[in-house]
Amino acid sequence: MKVGILTGGGDCPGLNAVIRAVVKKGITVYGYEIWGIFQGWKGLLEPNLTVPLNLDKVSGILHRGGTILETSRTNPFKTENGGDLVKQNMKKFGLEALIAVGGEDTLGVAAQLHTLGIKVVGVPKTIDNDVVGTDYTFGFDTAVNIAMDAIDRVHTTAESHNRVMVVEVMGRHTGWIAIASGIAGGADLILIPEKPMHIDQVCDYIKKRHERGKDFSIVVIAEGAKIALSGKREQEYQYIVQERGLDQFGHVRLGGIGAILSEEIEKRTGFETRYVILGYIQRGGSPTAFDRVLATRYGVAAIDLVHKKDFGKMVCLKGNKISSIPLSDIAKKTKPIEEELYQIAEVFFG
Repeated sequence: MKVGILTGGGDCPGLNAVIRAVVKKGITVYGYEIWGIFQGWKGLLEPNLTVPLNLDKVSGILHRGGTILETSRTNPFKTENGGDLVKQNMKKFGLEALIAVGGEDTLGVAAQLHTLGIKVVGVPKTIDNDVVGTDYTFGFDTAVNIAMDAIDRVHTTAESHNRVMVVEVMGRHTGWIAIASGIAGGADLILIPEKPMHIDQVCDYIKKRHERGKDFSIVVIAEGAKIALSGKREQEYQYIVQERGLDQFGHVRLGGIGAILSEEIEKRTGFETRYVILGYIQRGGSPTAFDRVLATRYGVAAIDLVHKKDFGKMVCLKGNKISSIPLSDIAKKTKPIEEELYQIAEVFFG
């Protein structure tokens, strides 16, 4: 059997571990040909974007960040007859099955293609940990550790200068990175998309700390967090949203809310305030041990599903067990943070 593998969406620590696992077991156990498809779904829309993968090609890539197959946010369904073109090119390349590694968008496309008869298996990937149906996505643990380290570092500056430090982390729809890194880094306030907050409440938490002798504060905010600058009731709130255009999947590009929040805090409290935007640093570099192991388990499970001809599924982690669920169950959905986790973080606000 000739099996293709692609990586779509944002790059993420652990992608190479998945590729390595698929190639290693696919070749040595099942005797398959494994072909890499470059630049996500773009590689199935344009010619000459495929390459055979052998054991030498994946040797030494376990620890490397990014993806040797490159990636893009290409949506084939934004191209005229894109779904049919993907089918035609798979036939042209001789691909009998496909493994798609990505987040909600990449897997959503995979689900659509499965309805068109394409034999596809999905692997969940995103540093945001917001893919439904799985407890963890690889890349999340790495991103949290990077953010936690940054929070630890700004603590010393905040204490030395008696400042409020605002740390902006990734998280368009959900606050998984903000909550996890904020708790681990000892943040004094965590702002996330799932829990809109008025600027007055933000300032009240910071003033409360100062009143009890703490003359510095650490605020962690997800890029998609909603902060109201006006209105007395939640129904009247007008939220800050820093929009920077749309991608091919219709998602708003976010970033910069940390700067606005920093300015508002200083203006309303009089406390010197600075901000740090971590941005792409969070998803770069070498994956943690947890992400290397999880990505490897996902890769092995994905090629096993192909061998069983159990298509239209996404591998997932439930507890400590690898399982699978239908791709149709996860399409166009995101997984919000658990309420219990937010309540734990809330204990340390202010």
